[in-house]
Amino acid sequence: MARGASGVVIDQATLPYRRCVGIALFNRSGKVFVARRRGETGPEHVRGPYRWQMPQGGIDPGEQPLAAAIRELFEETNVRNATLLAEAPEWFTYDLPREMLQRTWRGGYRGQTQRWFAFRFTGDDKEIDVRHPGGGDHPSEFDEWRWEEFSLTPELIIPFKRPVYEKVVGAFSHVAAAP
Repeated sequence: MARGASGVVIDQATLPYRRCVGIALFNRSGKVFVARRRGETGPEHVRGPYRWQMPQGGIDPGEQPLAAAIRELFEETNVRNATLLAEAPEWFTYDLPREMLQRTWRGGYRGQTQRWFAFRFTGDDKEIDVRHPGGGDHPSEFDEWRWEEFSLTPELIIPFKRPVYEKVVGAFSHVAAAP
């Protein structure tokens, strides 16, 4: 149990999961895009080495997961030139740590259930702009980005999301290699 912003005790087990997409964007060399979340404030587990992640975001009401993935990719990275490689075979789910429950999504969700997609980046690296994403029409969530070895991504993510990243690596390792 955790306390919500109004002081009401929240039973995490009764809350729904937020529907979300995740994107593994591979370059021609088989490395994956990771970006560093902005800022050094907040709990220790969201600072330091665990600020790196792959793009992800919520699915809007009535939106299909693939459409959400394409939208989120553009809104977070500015990328338009990408080809779909694969879709994860199932939804991957994680629960938020109790100390984050009341601060995240206004305490309305226990965590996220994510549908992951793998894309091959077909553009030039100059297209990627995490500081002015979505053609400059969206707030920046990241301050840096790089191409990384796909197998290393579970070590870069916030520890409570690590099991999801391990499943993503398992689901897409076969498509990560360069064509």
